[in-house]
Amino acid sequence: MSRKKKQPQTAMKRFILRRQEDVSGTSGTGVVAEGCSFSTGYCSLTWLGPLTSMAFYHSPDVMMQIHGHGGLTTLEYIDG
Repeated sequence: MSRKKKQPQTAMKRFILRRQEDVSGTSGTGVVAEGCSFSTGYCSLTWLGPLTSMAFYHSPDVMMQIHGHGGLTTLEYIDG
């Protein structure tokens, strides 16, 4: 009897970073970045606007410790 191989279930979710105040004067306010958190726990982030870049972090929590500015920036998931 052959068994079908089960496809891995993914928990990949898209998100945005919304900034209320731009403490550095670089990224602006409103939606300033887009990203994705992967089922492995890692996440990617790309900045919007004139100065763009892309980075990877061990987790969304680590990313927010760096870019959250004490609650002035919020992470909002697009995918439930």
